[in-house]
Amino acid sequence: MTSLVPPVVGFDLDMTLIDSRPGIRACYQTLAERTGARIDADLVVSRLGPPVEEEMANWFPAEEIAEMAALYRRLYPEYAVTGTLALPGAAEAIEAVHAAGGRVVVVTAKHQPNAKLHMEHLGLDPDVVVGDLWAERKAEALKEYGAHVYVGDHVGDVRGARAAGALSVGVTTGPCDAEELRTAGADVVLDDLLAFPGWLSAYLADAPEAADPSLA
Repeated sequence: MTSLVPPVVGFDLDMTLIDSRPGIRACYQTLAERTGARIDADLVVSRLGPPVEEEMANWFPAEEIAEMAALYRRLYPEYAVTGTLALPGAAEAIEAVHAAGGRVVVVTAKHQPNAKLHMEHLGLDPDVVVGDLWAERKAEALKEYGAHVYVGDHVGDVRGARAAGALSVGVTTGPCDAEELRTAGADVVLDDLLAFPGWLSAYLADAPEAADPSLA
């Protein structure tokens, strides 16, 4: 590879690196049992991405959202972590960045301690995990760590990448299809992370200047 500097690649978490739907479904079902609320957990997991407070607003009155979000986060380690799976290609995508001498930064709207539990449980090995950031606010961490690329499944991830001046790579493993991702401004759309190592190799070989922010 001829890239001028080691690449820094950011990844979203839910439905990009991990399929958290089984665990999150179980957590919301438990929350419903604890509170007596009527929650359609299947509907919840069909639209993962935004912060939990936004989802809670669909099931609880405004004055209870903060309390319910806090309860959900307390329940999460017990009910949501072990049921979650790595998506196909997740480990290989991280390894591809490391093999290129680069760093991996996971930037997610998920509560940071819970995001780290997923990485530990699944044996995934990013260099940095930053939580509690959504959409354009993801640019805060992407800029801090100098990310050249940000990979995500949601239009909010595309917005975060663009706000950071990073190349936006969309994957269609989440709620947004290829057209939605491209319309939001994704520079590249892949079917899943299985395609990422090959794309990264071509990106570094064919456009090494894109990996050097001083030349952007």
